[in-house]
Amino acid sequence: MTNFVWTLRVYWEDTDAGGVVFYANYLKFFERARTEWLRSLGVEQQVLADEAGVVFIVRSTAVDYNAPARLDDQLEIRTRIDRVGPASVQFAQEAWRGETLLASGQIRVGCVDRSTFRPSPIPAPVLATIKTAR
Repeated sequence: MTNFVWTLRVYWEDTDAGGVVFYANYLKFFERARTEWLRSLGVEQQVLADEAGVVFIVRSTAVDYNAPARLDDQLEIRTRIDRVGPASVQFAQEAWRGETLLASGQIRVGCVDRSTFRPSPIPAPVLATIKTAR
């Protein structure tokens, strides 16, 4: 499934009162992995915002939870592109602890004008980079 893998450690701040990763934190983990994936391709989001005037926003998410992660677990976030459009990217992402799938998600990200938050085409050089990384 993997185009990109990013690892992280679970900290106290990631867990709930039951000592497991709070369900919404998987969305944070997925976001960080997508950001690191872009960075690995040479795309810095702040530069994109400053120079091209566009930012990526999450348009929709759907996450399934299979097993809990706990404090100090080492996780692997696996990211794959399912679809690329002129102004959006559909990702499949999974959180793994060793051989155990913890959570899987479908995340649709859109490119918008930084000032108006209206849809905007992904800048051509970035789009070409994303398509090549598929």
